[in-house]
Amino acid sequence: MSTIQFTKMHGCGNDYIYVNTMEYPIENPTEAAIRWSDRHKGIGSDGLVLIGKSTAPEADFSMRIFNADGSEAMMCGNASRCIGKYLYERGLTDKTDIRLITMSGVKRLLLHIVDDIVESVTVDMLEPIMENENLFVPALSPDNGTFVSMGNPHFIIFTQDVDQVGETGKVLEKHPAFPQRCNIEFARVENDGTIRTRVWERGSGITMACGTGACATAVAAFVTGRTGPKSKVVMDGGILEIEIRESDNHVLMTGPAEFVFDGEL
Repeated sequence: MSTIQFTKMHGCGNDYIYVNTMEYPIENPTEAAIRWSDRHKGIGSDGLVLIGKSTAPEADFSMRIFNADGSEAMMCGNASRCIGKYLYERGLTDKTDIRLITMSGVKRLLLHIVDDIVESVTVDMLEPIMENENLFVPALSPDNGTFVSMGNPHFIIFTQDVDQVGETGKVLEKHPAFPQRCNIEFARVENDGTIRTRVWERGSGITMACGTGACATAVAAFVTGRTGPKSKVVMDGGILEIEIRESDNHVLMTGPAEFVFDGEL
């Protein structure tokens, strides 16, 4: 029986199991994600992240993400930051500017180093997409929301009642307006300009944080005139800083990444 080494990491409480597939290939990641993510019978996580060799010359490494229900995600901002910390602190690269290929394109990771420790990571999430008929059918849209794709689909509802995330988010994830299901955010702009956000992630349910969700929420707040191009998004597990760079409309996300523990399977 083979042994697989894994690392548990989190970004603002959004926790995943990380495996370096360059050393430990995973034959059935869907099955592994379901079994290992179980918080009572497994390791416990929001899903499984596979770190691999780049599949394209313009990138340094690759990332694949499998949600707790086994479905494959297109992108995860929190996981991207964690991979940056993992690659640098585990000695897989000495670069502080890393290009990571994902199912939603190549993302640039800028590592902020203090005393050889990655204290935070800025991810260039590229441009938001406001219209995509494969992900969102406007004619069927639920009321009072804004669709934003950050490589994966999000629907942001501004409301005073962000705690409806469990009851309403579960229903809206599978709404007919979203052919491939959708991540649902409930957001409230506070008096100090911060954005309080709770998220229902497709395939995982309520999570402590969602990097792409924070980006999508900041974009929705900006385009609807609620905030400026820079904002702090306060999620259950922590704060992410988001900037919509006006020169090219790229969304920049900055936040922490943390190791939790290592183990063997």
